[in-house]
Amino acid sequence: MILQRRSPIEEMVGRAVDEDCLKLTTYFGAADRADGRLLASALLDLYAAHAVAASILLRGTEGFGRLNHLHTERLEVLSYDPPIVSVAVGPRERIESILDLVLALHTHGVVTLERARLLSGKLEPSELRHELSEAAKLTVYLGSQQRIARTRASVAICELLHRRGIAGASVLPGIDGTNRAGRSRKPPAIVVAVGEPDTIVAVLPELGRVLQEPLMTLERVRVCKRDGQLLERPHALPGHDDHGLELWQKLTVYSSMRATYDGHNIHSEIVRRLLASDAAGATTLCGTWGFHGERAPHGEKLFQLRRDVPAVTVVIDSPQQIARSFEIIDELTGEHGLVSSEIVPAMHAVADVRPRGGLRLARHRR
Repeated sequence: MILQRRSPIEEMVGRAVDEDCLKLTTYFGAADRADGRLLASALLDLYAAHAVAASILLRGTEGFGRLNHLHTERLEVLSYDPPIVSVAVGPRERIESILDLVLALHTHGVVTLERARLLSGKLEPSELRHELSEAAKLTVYLGSQQRIARTRASVAICELLHRRGIAGASVLPGIDGTNRAGRSRKPPAIVVAVGEPDTIVAVLPELGRVLQEPLMTLERVRVCKRDGQLLERPHALPGHDDHGLELWQKLTVYSSMRATYDGHNIHSEIVRRLLASDAAGATTLCGTWGFHGERAPHGEKLFQLRRDVPAVTVVIDSPQQIARSFEIIDELTGEHGLVSSEIVPAMHAVADVRPRGGLRLARHRR
């Protein structure tokens, strides 16, 4: 299989597109509308018209927002309004040029802006190592039906990342998306991986070789827990940077749909307990393939009695509330899962009450 081929860094030639970029993420409900049409479709048309590098629309399984309304796709809930997450990435200037247009459409939910590196083609990894600290998050943008040799690309990439010692990876299928050419012809997918900086950076050349048109982003994170072991707590952040701009924080829990705590699914219990606390919101996304820890990659298969697929739960809030939310998550991930934390430099929450935050990027020196 082509992924078995070694790609030593010394053999890599040429350069990649390596740009300072922004990741624009919006959280809302599937039924939310803008200008008489579904907000999800309006956002994708906007991203296509402005030729962002890539965007993907993800459907969540459950979650809640600032108004504390539970959104879910569970059958026992009469109101079918699952959460939606839209992610768009592109060069900083291009993303900044559409922020006002996004906010004009987005009258409910949360919008975040995060810094990243946009990578494509071949890459000299040594040029990125100095930018990373503690751990790194790699996101690979793919077509859901894209293949490497005879294997689905997302599955093949997970196999490669597992062999290279990455801490964990999850494949998240999209329901729609865009690229620089416009709306995607087929549904996209992303592979989200977390690991040590040297390990993540060293695998980039291999990904550049096996993918025809690689497009990836690289971000800094902290791994807080892995397979029940507490490694670090989230960064202790002030509420504002030196210029008075608000700082925000994100916790991401990578677990499994079948992992339980006291007889309850971990991801559902996290959402339920955070809903009962003062947390601003949480969203769970369901993957199709992945791994964390030593367990081999696994996922959706025919004739399964129970779905053994990844569950990715995202929590964004103020640093003070994140510290409290982490205590809840720490208890629930005593045996399973991978937990990471990130600094979010800009968040804008919009609802029927006064908007909170803004999209000017704060800075924090670690």
